[in-house]
Amino acid sequence: MIDSQIADIQSTQQEIVDELAFFDDWADKYRYIIDLGRKLPVFPEVWKTEENKVKGCQSQVWLKVEDMPENRLKLHAISDAAIVSGLIAIILRIYDERTPQEILSTPPDFIKATGLDGHLSPTRSTGLAAMLRTIRAHAERRLAA
Repeated sequence: MIDSQIADIQSTQQEIVDELAFFDDWADKYRYIIDLGRKLPVFPEVWKTEENKVKGCQSQVWLKVEDMPENRLKLHAISDAAIVSGLIAIILRIYDERTPQEILSTPPDFIKATGLDGHLSPTRSTGLAAMLRTIRAHAERRLAA
C-alpha cells in the first residue's frame, strides 16, 4: 500500500514539473507560482504564533500541522511573501494529507526537475529547504509518538 501512495506523491511532483515546463521563460513560471500562492486557503491569524513559525526563512512563514484519521497530517501554511506562498502551495500539493511514512520516503525531486534549484535566490532556496525540513520534522515526531 505504501508503495502506491509514494507513487502518488511522485506523480504529483511530475504534474508540477509538467505544469512549469509549459512556460517558456522564468518570468512566466514565477507568475504562475505566485498565482498558486494567491489560491492558498485562509490561514487564521491565531495560528501565526512562534510555535508555528518556520525557522530559517527570510520571509515570514507559518506552518500548522494537524492530525487526521489514518495517521495522515493536514498541513496549513502561509507566507508574507508572494513567491514563497507559491512555493508553499506546491509543497502542500505534494505533502498535504499524507502519512509520515509517505512524507519521509519521498524526496522533493520537483526542485531539481523544475529547475527551481538554479532559479531561486539563495535566501529563497534556504527558505524552501527550511519548510521541507520542518514538514519532515513533524512527520518524524509523529512516527516516534
